[in-house]
Amino acid sequence: MRAEDLLPDHQNKFQFSDGTIIRKGTVGAFLVNAKVWCDPAADPAQRAVAERDLLDSLPALRALGLFEVLSISDDALRDFVERH
Repeated sequence: MRAEDLLPDHQNKFQFSDGTIIRKGTVGAFLVNAKVWCDPAADPAQRAVAERDLLDSLPALRALGLFEVLSISDDALRDFVERH
């Protein structure tokens, strides 16, 4: 399956049967936010924004099944995701 087969170019989001919405770019945004959150040299304000955005993305990523297929290698981030 190709990305455009899952979510065509003209479509920006998908709604699961339980009402959870995943937007195009959610996985990429999670990765960018995770890098900021894990960076000990990151500005505390940027880290706080990244944490909020990580939390906001978790329902969609769980509905997508991301964490059933991929494991998080950073211990602190994995614990954070499991706690929330």
